[in-house]
Amino acid sequence: MARGVFITGTDTGVGKTLISCALMEVFVSRGLTVVGMKPVASGSEYSVDGLRNADALALSKAANRVVDYAVMNPYCFAPAIAPHLAARQARQEIRLADMLVAYQKLSAQADIVVVEGAGGWRVPSEPSGYLSDLPEALKLDVILVVGLRLGCLNHALLTAHVIQSGPCRLVGWVGNHIQAEFPEAEANLETLQQRLQVPCLGVVPYIIDASCSTQTKKCLNVDALFD
Repeated sequence: MARGVFITGTDTGVGKTLISCALMEVFVSRGLTVVGMKPVASGSEYSVDGLRNADALALSKAANRVVDYAVMNPYCFAPAIAPHLAARQARQEIRLADMLVAYQKLSAQADIVVVEGAGGWRVPSEPSGYLSDLPEALKLDVILVVGLRLGCLNHALLTAHVIQSGPCRLVGWVGNHIQAEFPEAEANLETLQQRLQVPCLGVVPYIIDASCSTQTKKCLNVDALFD
């Protein structure tokens, strides 16, 4: 297992935070020191401590080491829009160098850093490039969260193809039921298992409380990550 793993998704709203927190809990249960990182977050709220993002706070809660919020979430924006557009509104640039420095600081404090992306794999950053430049620069292992709904086959296969065309290693995927009803769910899962050609680390049922990582943890099997 690498010192860091990047959690990406087939789209926004597919449960990356839920899966990230559950994975962190699994790693903690195996005796590892674990911290989370949300390099870029939009859709944040003001607090007495400044802008805070709910996903980043969830990662912080799942960790077993306390780290500086500004390090684990170096870019935090209020509008719930694409991060590069939020950065443009804030007249900021999302700099890869800054995110790399933040990651190195976190990596020095933990056995593993769970890095959660924003949206899908090729989310643009500002002024140019993509958020995926971060895991590619670090050559992080990648786990793909597949939101199980109509269209997930195309989204998952395209995303996996792009990841595997670069320097990162796609080490597994997790299916997450994000709708109460999904016609032909088993047939879709069978297709994903046949065509993704990397281990399925678990299939999470539809959960009304999307913040319940404990229930999600029981659905995951990360043994393949430690082989």
